Amino acid sequence: MPHITRESLMPLETYAKARSALRAEVMAHKKNRMVELGNHVTLIFEDEKTMRYQIQEMLRAERTFEEAGIQDELDAYNPLVPDGTNWKATMMIQYPDPDERKVALENLKGIEDRVWVQVADQPKAFAIADEDMKRENEDKTSAVHFLRFELDAASIAAARAGSPIHMGIDLDAYRVESTTLADKTRAALVVDLS
Repeated sequence: MPHITRESLMPLETYAKARSALRAEVMAHKKNRMVELGNHVTLIFEDEKTMRYQIQEMLRAERTFEEAGIQDELDAYNPLVPDGTNWKATMMIQYPDPDERKVALENLKGIEDRVWVQVADQPKAFAIADEDMKRENEDKTSAVHFLRFELDAASIAAARAGSPIHMGIDLDAYRVESTTLADKTRAALVVDLS
């Protein structure tokens, strides 16, 4: 999969003019890449489009014009673009009540390593979490994690052939049995395997 380069980004002035239309386009794109696991865990499967938007938004918010700052954003977000043998996702643990969230994050330590994906009857691929930095400490897990699901050749072939994709979480404190992804989500993720 192509990585995002400095030359492929819009200058801030150009981005400001196109921002509203691009935001609507990316939000619609993300709808097909979102998976809810239970009531409190949501995964957004990232790709070049979602990461390009994130980089442009960060550059805009920070008003970054300098080459070094732009390169820092590219270095931070390019690793979240799938490379053809994996799926990459941002996982959010969401509890509206702050007190409930605090307790949940204490009880859900390790959840980021127990999320899995399975294509047809192939072996489950458990998430490889937070490769950029540790987001869990001895007291609690983080509300946001970055996951990579590395797929073997048989799983990739099965996904490309139209087999169902299942996901779940294998953690006693937050167990989600096999959830079959909607056809539109499955189709969006298969594109990442080219």
